[in-house]
Amino acid sequence: MNHGTSTLAEVENVVRHYAGPRESLFGQRRFVHAVDGIDLVIHQGEAVGLVGESGCGKSTVGRLIQGIESPTSGRVRVDGIDVSDLDAAGRRNLGRHVQTIYQNPVGSLDPRVRIGRQIREPLDIHKVGTPAERRDRVIDLLDNVGLSARYADRFPHEVSGGEAQRIVIARALTLKPKLIICDEPVSSLDVAIQRQVVRLLTDIKDRFNVAYLFISHDLNVVREICERVAIMYLGQIVEEGETESIFRRPAHPYTQALLSAVPRPDPRARAAAFLLTGDVPSPSDVPPGCRLNTRCPYAAEACRNSVPALVPMGLSQRAACHFVA
Repeated sequence: MNHGTSTLAEVENVVRHYAGPRESLFGQRRFVHAVDGIDLVIHQGEAVGLVGESGCGKSTVGRLIQGIESPTSGRVRVDGIDVSDLDAAGRRNLGRHVQTIYQNPVGSLDPRVRIGRQIREPLDIHKVGTPAERRDRVIDLLDNVGLSARYADRFPHEVSGGEAQRIVIARALTLKPKLIICDEPVSSLDVAIQRQVVRLLTDIKDRFNVAYLFISHDLNVVREICERVAIMYLGQIVEEGETESIFRRPAHPYTQALLSAVPRPDPRARAAAFLLTGDVPSPSDVPPGCRLNTRCPYAAEACRNSVPALVPMGLSQRAACHFVA
């Protein structure tokens, strides 16, 4: 790793619950357990993957780090700033440190505004540089993502999906942030364009020493970009550690199931499928004990009665399972 040991972002015992509808007029209100007591650290210049099925709470973690949402309990810190309960001015200032690349690049752009102006907008808001310096910065950013200066005068409908994602990446870099939240940034692109964008993101990380929280369900992409990975299930992190360690020796049954479903280029090398039974429980009605116990083939009485803690698995890995050794 090239990030050293400095902590850039820290999520400390964070809970985020949403109030759901009442079961009846005077009935008890249920709460959606989007994030339930997670800890996560991101170091300067490091790419951390956050992986899990849809609805497990990955994107909520990203919004909490951005300051878009406040935690129900726990603290979130970014570059020394406590973002747990920022006001509007604080969130605006946080934008100088944290930016986001979203899943739908075209939907992230204003169709009525030329691309150059959209890239320049953060500089205008924060009054960075002179007008001439801002124009030069836009051209430089377009060049950094492999696009010519001509794109500054185009509208979003005049570019392809891959070009739109490059533009969104350029805009995310405008204020020289230390952390970029990548929320499924390549899932809407075709395979060939995905490869190009993944290489671009890797190059940008190395050139600018920017850190990523890379939210994805695509384990192959996570393996290529991220040094560390955290696996989420129903609002909790069930395994985390160095990416290669987890890919080679997954300890948690949920991680094993995710990895067994990853497509492999050589069918003869395909690992035996490790299948979970049943459906994912509702986040408003989570099972007691280990949250995987309703689907896990190894589940025993202890799994239904007590929540397993994340325990060390060697030097570079932790897993939350009663039966890991």
